[in-house]
Amino acid sequence: MTLYRATVIDVVGDPFVEDPGSVLRADADSALVVQDGVIVARGAYGALRADHPDEAVADLRAGVLLPGFVDTHVHFPQVRAIGALGMPLLDWLDRCALPEEARLADRGYAELVAGEFLHGLVSAGTTSALVFGSHFATAVDALFVAAARSGLRITAGQVLSDRALPPGLLTTPEQGLADGLALIDRWHGRGNVRYAVTPRFSLSTSEQMLDVCAELLGTEEVRFTSHINENGAEIDQVAAYFPARRHYLDTYHHHGLVIDRSVLAHNVHPTEPELEVMGQTGSWVAHCPTSNAALGSGLFPFRRHLQHRVGVALGSDVGAGTGFSLLKEGLQAYFTQQQLGAAEGLPLGPVHLLYLATRAGAEALGLDDRVGDLGVGRQFDAVWINPPQGSTLDVVLRHAVDAGAALAKLFALGTTADVAGVWVDDRQLYGTAVQPPPSRYSRPDKVA
Repeated sequence: MTLYRATVIDVVGDPFVEDPGSVLRADADSALVVQDGVIVARGAYGALRADHPDEAVADLRAGVLLPGFVDTHVHFPQVRAIGALGMPLLDWLDRCALPEEARLADRGYAELVAGEFLHGLVSAGTTSALVFGSHFATAVDALFVAAARSGLRITAGQVLSDRALPPGLLTTPEQGLADGLALIDRWHGRGNVRYAVTPRFSLSTSEQMLDVCAELLGTEEVRFTSHINENGAEIDQVAAYFPARRHYLDTYHHHGLVIDRSVLAHNVHPTEPELEVMGQTGSWVAHCPTSNAALGSGLFPFRRHLQHRVGVALGSDVGAGTGFSLLKEGLQAYFTQQQLGAAEGLPLGPVHLLYLATRAGAEALGLDDRVGDLGVGRQFDAVWINPPQGSTLDVVLRHAVDAGAALAKLFALGTTADVAGVWVDDRQLYGTAVQPPPSRYSRPDKVA
């Protein structure tokens, strides 16, 4: 049993439905009592220390403790493609992403990239992720081996395509089914690893391959993920390939792939009928704002999603996205809505941003009974943000007037360099020893 002494901030409800102030929970000089990976008590440190006088204490008062971040869209094979700017989606795929993805046919190469990828996630404070895997079953297996060893909560799958991509990335529906069944049997539900059925996008998947996706989705409680409505040229090509379908979403929905276990990435250019179907089915959207900006894909219509009760969480979309940090993605999401203006944009406050980076992602991935906040009964998945003393973030945090202001400053200035510790199931996966000097942020009038 361990007592984590810290300033703890999390979100306990949906600030898009409830008053943001009512769902923000912030406790100065608080304690989380963790036993066997589970938070069994939360409250004032003095009281809980009196109840547990002999237990170990991890003193995290020098920073702010948040729930572990949840990334709902990130590409395992694209780590080394980050930073290729100046191209729209389809050009970027042809020139940058797909050549790099083809290299993962070599399992040894895939193992190296898997290590780089998982380190990128955890060093950014991400503890759970819905991951676009590789086109090669051997590379996906390598990712799962590394993920199981790391302890991170990874949901991933083999990327399925049977047309419109370089031949080396294609498979047949028959082989895709066999590979998927084998990977599900070996990995789904093993520790923190789960499987996600993953057609790249309907542009590169035939009706037969989408039938295979439906068969795989029906085998167990696996997840489903793909891309949708990211780019105008992509949308036009999908329409040409599927003339009998009403819209892009229907290419998936026709096969029973749009359900409450589905997360579709981007959706920058949805139609009203598509949003209606997504709202009715309980499917989710992974909003990837730095990727949308870097590729010039467009400005995400958050207000329209909310009007149709479509759940939205954050994705980094590495490698079109500009890094693994969900703090950066939250800030870019804020910028996007500001750019849309009062008529179309949805103003986002700091509570919204923390929700999008934590609890919303947990809900989208079906993990909200275990993670997403730091309440009693949750697994201890946490990120400790502790900026260097004297840094600008350190200065502004010391002058934050309340928890909302502190959160705003974290999203405005926080980077991966400020991530000082990361835990999953009470196992520290990243960071330094947790015995810092007394807090610079522990004043109750500042954060409580």
